[in-house]
Amino acid sequence: MTSETSDEKSERAGPARGGGDDRESVLKEMMETGREQSAATIMFHTAVAASQGLSPTESKTLDLLAKHGPLTAKDLVEYTGLAPASVTGLVDRLAAKGFVQRVKHATDKRRVVVELQREKITELAAFFDDWARDVVAACEEFSTEELRTVTRFLAVTAALQRDAAARLPQPE
Repeated sequence: MTSETSDEKSERAGPARGGGDDRESVLKEMMETGREQSAATIMFHTAVAASQGLSPTESKTLDLLAKHGPLTAKDLVEYTGLAPASVTGLVDRLAAKGFVQRVKHATDKRRVVVELQREKITELAAFFDDWARDVVAACEEFSTEELRTVTRFLAVTAALQRDAAARLPQPE
């Protein structure tokens, strides 16, 4: 009968929780890589937005409208975590630049929705299509199961990040 070391038990445990010192170093590396990814993402979106005369917040708001369709200001407050006054200013700037327009709500004429001017963002959309092809190509080295794990991780951390943003004090 042989006795296993804790490292051998951790290795045998596979991807489950545990893993001792190796898990700690992997978590540290993941956090550092996550910080690099976050910085690269912010810089990327800042550069893309600037190429269109937009701020990163304006660009990501256009992305929300492209994904969800016309939204009310209240919807934008919920999706962005911004204060209502900030959303009003944001929509004003996007409308002045021709990226959105305010239109009457389809069923409640007292309400207004913010609608994307799709023809205005064709250059921006084409750039993201190219980038998406690069990402798909990079995914070729990962198994489908690995991609499912990455997707699950990204979904969990995105929810955590939205929750953390909602806990921040709002300017008055």
